[in-house]
Amino acid sequence: MATLARREARILPGFSLSMGITLLFLCLIVLLPLTGLFWQLAQLGPGDYLRVMGSERVLAALRVTITAAAAATALNGVFGFIIAWVLTRYRFPGRGIADALVDLPFALPTAVAGIALVALYDKSGWLGRILDSMGLQVAYTWWGIVIAMTFTSIPFAVRAIQPAIEELDPAEEAAALTLGASRPQLFLRVLLRPLLPSVLTGVGLSFVRSLGEFGAVIFIAGNMPYETEIASLLILIRLDEFDYPAAAAIAGSLLGLSLVLLVAINMLQHRLQAYLHREG
Repeated sequence: MATLARREARILPGFSLSMGITLLFLCLIVLLPLTGLFWQLAQLGPGDYLRVMGSERVLAALRVTITAAAAATALNGVFGFIIAWVLTRYRFPGRGIADALVDLPFALPTAVAGIALVALYDKSGWLGRILDSMGLQVAYTWWGIVIAMTFTSIPFAVRAIQPAIEELDPAEEAAALTLGASRPQLFLRVLLRPLLPSVLTGVGLSFVRSLGEFGAVIFIAGNMPYETEIASLLILIRLDEFDYPAAAAIAGSLLGLSLVLLVAINMLQHRLQAYLHREG
């Protein structure tokens, strides 16, 4: 009888068919393109790979990409938390519009975002003109890359943190204040502590997304080798030169870094959740 009830409760097909569809879709959409990348990487020996990745231009592009992605991630961690908090805890006119604006970078083509950022931050743009009068330049500099990466990856931070804030019980905050907790203690122990796994996921996804950003960055970066050239652009340059193994080496390195980070984030997230569950 229990077996019959479980069968009747199924909405989607059984495990075998569902798993087959899942594996087929993942193979076609994810694994097949990666197989082409790995095949290109196989054309390189260890010495060739080290020669490609050890060149000054590649190292400079990786340095620019990683440092800009780290800066964008730090900004998204702070402001993404604040945005998620405001959208979750407060009711105000235009809240629905503000909530929808968070997802705008998902819908907007990144090339369009790059053009818009250039029009805004270039010396002839209305904001760039003000910054230029103060001796500050954003467009065609490292800071322009940071702003472009921040724009395209902010939804990952907000959407990862927002559901966790919704699950917090405001009564616990009131109880902590009643028991004499200070504002820093309230934030660190009552609010931030249970949100750490979600914050970690949000900033991790933001960083990985920034590593592979291309369209929004190339318009505002200036693309100067050794200064503002990102790794994604260098991959395209190597492809235009028909140097497919070198392009695969750079792309594979970024892919490997992203994969390691995602695995590490998932492991750390599970450990944090288990720790908070034991302590809670």
